[in-house]
Amino acid sequence: MLRSPSEDEDSVELPLFDFHSILVATNNFDMENKLGQGGYGPVYKGTLQDGKVMAIKRLFSSSSQGIGELKNEMKLISKLQHRNLVRLLGCCIEREEKILIYEYTPNKSLDTYLFDPARKAKLDWTTRFNIIIRVARELLYLHRDSCLRVIHRYLKIINILLDEKMNPKISDFGLARIFEGTQDLESTHKVVGTICYMAPEYMLGGVFLEKSDIFNFGVLILEIISGRKANSFKYDKQYTSLLAYAWQCWSASKGVQMVDEALADSFSSSKVSRCVNIGLLCVQDHAADRPTMATIVSMLSGEQTKPPEPNQPTFMFKNISNNNFQSQSNSTWSANNVIESIIEPR
Repeated sequence: MLRSPSEDEDSVELPLFDFHSILVATNNFDMENKLGQGGYGPVYKGTLQDGKVMAIKRLFSSSSQGIGELKNEMKLISKLQHRNLVRLLGCCIEREEKILIYEYTPNKSLDTYLFDPARKAKLDWTTRFNIIIRVARELLYLHRDSCLRVIHRYLKIINILLDEKMNPKISDFGLARIFEGTQDLESTHKVVGTICYMAPEYMLGGVFLEKSDIFNFGVLILEIISGRKANSFKYDKQYTSLLAYAWQCWSASKGVQMVDEALADSFSSSKVSRCVNIGLLCVQDHAADRPTMATIVSMLSGEQTKPPEPNQPTFMFKNISNNNFQSQSNSTWSANNVIESIIEPR
């Protein structure tokens, strides 16, 4: 293998692709080859001359995911080994171009199906529950079982890719952080992510820890069950957020009420109720009240007879506009799906 551009101690060995070969593989980044759009840039399908198909992530030249985040993602994915983590195949750094090349997942990302009225029926309850529990096991691997201790920090529906069998693969490790030894938390002046997925301690204080990933996972569970986007939730003008709606349904012993209509009656009421319960435990206001990933996997697997009762979330991300949020936090937020803010940690 060729060495990556970096020559320092954090270098990782990855194949280098020249920009011309990327242009040929994507037919000059033809829109017909575009697979999706992330906060840092578009992803294209690329086919090499030998017929090998890849997913090519082309970072915006103005992207805040610069060389540092790109190297971080290359380093992490090259060292992590799990069947449900997307594989990084190589990179290209030429002039202003910063490109990552991944394995191709033919069913694109989870949001392609979950939020599309014509496609969501393909996600039956068995498939959805399989995605939930596999993502949980992937996070347990990252937090506790891998050679590194990793906090993803950017887990959301769009970053869950689906292979040919609709099995999930976690992607986008540009913002992930490695923790060593007994280190439990870290703070940052640069808060990056999607508001509705952010744990309170991260959004308001710039503090992130394992339990921040678990908050993300709780939102993801509720989105998968309901088929509704957390960041654009509206329901009869009565509920201001997906979390509020989930709590009202669950507390009234009607957890199944929030099930996606596309599932009709083809789901297990007991499993849905358990998943809603677990989702609400994951989004507790205080990190200490959220379960660990090991406990979550145990609860999802049915090894734990009954999950504990959650408390009502008070930090429920009402549908606030950018202006309203700025007035509350004195922060500057961008208008797209990825936001950045300079926040002084507590």
